[in-house]
Amino acid sequence: MSDILPPLVLGSSSRYRRELLERLRLPFTTASPDIDESCLGDETPRAQAIRLARRKAQAIALRHPDSCIIGSDQVAWSGARRYGKPGTRDAAIAQLLELSGAKVTFDTALCVIDPRSGTLHEAVVPTDVVFRTLSEREIERYVDLDDPVDCAGAAKSESLGIALLERLSGDDPTALVGLPLIELSRMLRRLGYPLP
Repeated sequence: MSDILPPLVLGSSSRYRRELLERLRLPFTTASPDIDESCLGDETPRAQAIRLARRKAQAIALRHPDSCIIGSDQVAWSGARRYGKPGTRDAAIAQLLELSGAKVTFDTALCVIDPRSGTLHEAVVPTDVVFRTLSEREIERYVDLDDPVDCAGAAKSESLGIALLERLSGDDPTALVGLPLIELSRMLRRLGYPLP
């Protein structure tokens, strides 16, 4: 393996993913993949998450063929229902009213493309979250304070949204925020990037 490592590109316009990747203290740039994120037919949430992470990475790899590309996507689901980014205050309140007292799984997928071999390294890191039973007043107060309109499930666990939860379980707390750093670190170490 060459001593010169390919530059890292995060295939995301998410400030949350960018802030997470900054924790690894490796130089990187970002690029927006701009893909259709719709669900395909009877695709499972996990399959949707990995497909979208792969498509994001592949879209960026076309524009940056000599870079190591990181793609990630997250699908939040409970029962047969999926929860995307609410987009508005009213939609965030409606999501949280539905999720009050419910268990939600956040499947966070990761795809890293090594340009030296063309190899795709993929993983899905699930996080199970149980919301407390919430009053409409608590939900409205939370939404007004934390403005979670750009978060699937309408709760920022890395911020005040943690107060909405009864419990959570998973292998990597950063997966819930949108980029599983434990798994990403494992992949990047295998590719030769200098991580502790």
